[in-house]
Amino acid sequence: MLITFKSKAAADVIMYKTHAQPLFDLLEKSPDKGVITVEEIPDALAKLEAKIAESKRELTTEEKKQKTALSVDAKDHTKDDNETVHEQTVSFAVRAFPLLEMLRAAKREKQFVIWGV
Repeated sequence: MLITFKSKAAADVIMYKTHAQPLFDLLEKSPDKGVITVEEIPDALAKLEAKIAESKRELTTEEKKQKTALSVDAKDHTKDDNETVHEQTVSFAVRAFPLLEMLRAAKREKQFVIWGV
């Protein structure tokens, strides 16, 4: 299922419900239908920015672990081995960025953000 965030201040932001769920959980909102009022936007921005900063710190730590694991793994392989496929995931920061930008625009223009209507 797709969720479409709407605001008069910005273009629509569309994402899968499963990808948007962590955003709803953080903002304590229902994914079915809702609104972030003009009064709620500063708090929503603060929560999103804090979570994005936290996820970037976690990502940096995870990247260091992966690089260490890859360098150890590379030492164990010869040139004849097949290339290793590494799983890449989309971080919280990347997923949240479009909504963050929408909220910033909505704050500037004193507009609300809605979905599910």
